[in-house]
Amino acid sequence: MRASGFLAGLFVLAVLGAARAEEQPRQGRAFGPGEHVTYSVTYLGLTAGSATVTVGAEMKQWGQNVWPLVTTARSESVADVFPIREKFVSYWDERGQRTVGSDFFSDENHKKLRQRIRLDGGDKARVTKQWEGQDEVEETRDVPAQVHDMESVAFVLRNKDLQVGETYEAPVFTGSKTFVVKGTVEARQTLSTPLGDQEVYRVRVATEFSGGLASKRDMLAYFSADERKVPVRVSAEFLIGNIVAEMTSYEPGRVVEP
Repeated sequence: MRASGFLAGLFVLAVLGAARAEEQPRQGRAFGPGEHVTYSVTYLGLTAGSATVTVGAEMKQWGQNVWPLVTTARSESVADVFPIREKFVSYWDERGQRTVGSDFFSDENHKKLRQRIRLDGGDKARVTKQWEGQDEVEETRDVPAQVHDMESVAFVLRNKDLQVGETYEAPVFTGSKTFVVKGTVEARQTLSTPLGDQEVYRVRVATEFSGGLASKRDMLAYFSADERKVPVRVSAEFLIGNIVAEMTSYEPGRVVEP
């Protein structure tokens, strides 16, 4: 199983929805520093790995006050034939409700990559990539204003008042490609999870991945139907196979008012 396929199952938690930038956020925030969520990931019905998503304490990045949104992923069980260890950090500007950039660290079968994206809030993104043992490569890309990364877009959605029948969309920049993610809230339902039955919003998500990550059908994501709107399950069917990420533990962060 390729590393990108494994990551899709984990980072899909971040690309499963988006929100119109002109909308006003809900009163009160759905998440805050200290929140910690753990997920189990299965691939073709077998245990493939685990992921954690943590909202860190406020810090300075590029002269701005941000919360680090940290996702770590690792392969397990049969997936260790091709060992994967990865970390994605999105630097979240809580006041502006946007990301100012991200860092991505990857160790795929002992081949290491570091990618940094810096967004200026305008229409430019500075991307730096370096494979271990090779020279650093830097380039500037044109991006839409208020573009999101693979992780921050889900946090934007969580601060919205989800409504059944509504469709939300936003541009996402991966470091090499920009595409629009569209999420439609289909229903509110009861879902059986490892943590018991939960009331959730079911969101159908259309993306524009290519290659082995091209979707055979739209993804399905389930957000808790409470003020936190935590992703509790995501399922996707790519050309490389079926991936399901499911929440196994949750620790709330501190309450933050707008």
